[in-house]
Amino acid sequence: MYYYSLNEYLRGRFGEPVYKLSLNGGMTCPNRDGRIGTGGCIFCSAGGSGEFAPDGDIDIDEQIERAKSLVAGKTKAEKFIAYFQPFTNTYAPVEYLETLFMKAIRRRDIAAVSIATRPDCLESEKIELLRRLNKIKPVFVELGLQSIHEKTADYIRRGYALEVFDKAVDSLKSVGINVVVHLILGLPTESREDMLKSVYYVGQSGADGIKLQLLHVLKGTELEKEYSKKPFHILTLDEYAALICDSIELLPRNMVIHRITGDGDKRLLVEPEWSANKKLVLNTINKMMRERNIEQGIMLSK
Repeated sequence: MYYYSLNEYLRGRFGEPVYKLSLNGGMTCPNRDGRIGTGGCIFCSAGGSGEFAPDGDIDIDEQIERAKSLVAGKTKAEKFIAYFQPFTNTYAPVEYLETLFMKAIRRRDIAAVSIATRPDCLESEKIELLRRLNKIKPVFVELGLQSIHEKTADYIRRGYALEVFDKAVDSLKSVGINVVVHLILGLPTESREDMLKSVYYVGQSGADGIKLQLLHVLKGTELEKEYSKKPFHILTLDEYAALICDSIELLPRNMVIHRITGDGDKRLLVEPEWSANKKLVLNTINKMMRERNIEQGIMLSK
């Protein structure tokens, strides 16, 4: 079995190392401002799952320079992906989005733009904007699906139906956008079979890539409140590693696996405690992959 890592894909696509810079577009989310809800998804932190992004009030050029200085000791890359990460990064007027994304995409040191958003915030005029941007430099759109199951969508307060996700993927692919889908493994409403059904569905959806994210219980979230009142099962490291291997075996060979774990803010992490030791997590997954004869592309993605 073959594991198509993000590192392998990026080297093939750009011909040199590139590194993602977490940026803040200064937007919120319809699940927070009252359009859909006010509390956000139950797992989402106050930072909108972008704890490592700068303040959204800072100009994008300055954000990029600051982000580059922060990672200077981690990478020798000279080209970067501008990753608009926190909250919903197409939840604003098209005019604002165009100005924001153009600032990044016109820079010589930016090789591509990656935009994290919700499938229900991709109206036709925004799809057209993404099409035009993609003519300048590659655009990746990351969709937060988390699960295909209605019971889970209701539980996490996702706020849209699976059909909305399907339509968003079709619309993005019709204009040549690279689509990456986020799934969470370990949600308490789901069995192992439920999780793998979501993985298989995404593999068949037409998306280009997938992010497999371990469920983190973070301080200050609705999930933490629930866990403190009635603790639910948290995946062990071995259970999670096995799920990752099972997931890889379900995915098409040409689907890029952008993530197999996640870097939660250790100051906010409640559970699982083992996830804070990223080296241990990756070594455990690597070992299980070798045991299952899963061939890796270059290195495990970050």
